[in-house]
Amino acid sequence: MAWYPVFRRNLLVWQKLAIPSLIGHIAEPMIWLIALGYGLGSFIGSIEWQGQSILYSVFFASGSICMSATNATTFEALYSVFSRMQVQKTWDGILNSPLRIEDIFFAELLWSSFKGMLSACTMLAVMLALGLGRDLYVIWVLPILLLTCLTFASIALIFNALAKGYDFFTYYFTLFLTPMTFLSGIFFPLDRLPSALQYLSTLLPLTHVVALVRPLFIGHSPDNILLHISVLLVYGVSSAALALHLTKKRFAD
Repeated sequence: MAWYPVFRRNLLVWQKLAIPSLIGHIAEPMIWLIALGYGLGSFIGSIEWQGQSILYSVFFASGSICMSATNATTFEALYSVFSRMQVQKTWDGILNSPLRIEDIFFAELLWSSFKGMLSACTMLAVMLALGLGRDLYVIWVLPILLLTCLTFASIALIFNALAKGYDFFTYYFTLFLTPMTFLSGIFFPLDRLPSALQYLSTLLPLTHVVALVRPLFIGHSPDNILLHISVLLVYGVSSAALALHLTKKRFAD
C-alpha cells in the first residue's frame, strides 16, 4: 500500500476541480452519442451485427462507452502524469521521501484508471437512464472497463516515459489511438472493412474491449471471453512492465 499516499494526494488535488474535470471528460462522448447515436441513428434505424438486428443508437452507445473510458484514461496518463513528473516536479519531491519510483508509478497507473472509470460510470448511468442497455447484463461492463482502463493507462505511460514535451503525445493520438478508434468496431461493424483491415483490427486492444462490452448491452454473454480478456491482459502486463522500465531508466539518467 505504499502507493496509496500518492493516489490520495492526486485525489485531494483533483477534488478542487472535480466538476470541471467531469464535465470535460463527459461532454465530448455525450456529444458523440447524441450526434451519432441519435442523430445519425434516426436515419439508419437498425443495423445488422453478428446475425441480429439492433438499433444503431444501442450499437454506438456500447462502443462509445469503451471510447470514453479509453480517452479519459489516456489523457490522464499522458498530460496530467507528465505535468506532475516533468513540469511540476512533483515526483522529485515525493522521491525525497521513503517512497520508491515503483510506488509512484503504480499510484499513477491506478489514478489514471480511476479517472477513466469515473468517466465511464457516469456515461453508463446516463445510458441506462436513456434505456440504452439491459440493467442486469450491463453491470458486467464495469469489470471489463476497469481492465480496459488499466490496460490503456499502462500503454500511455510508455509514451509518458519517452516524452520530452507535450507535443510528443501527438504521435500517440495520431498514429495509434485515433486509427484504432475507427478500426475497433465502435462506429460500424468490422465485417464492412476490407479483409486486411479486419485482420489488423483483431490485433488492436480496443477491438477486444468492444467485443466484450457490446453483447452485454443487447442482453447476452460475449463470445470468446477468455480470448478477449487474455489479449487485454497481455497488452496491460507487458505495457506496464515496459513503462516501469522506461520510467526508471528516465530517472536514472
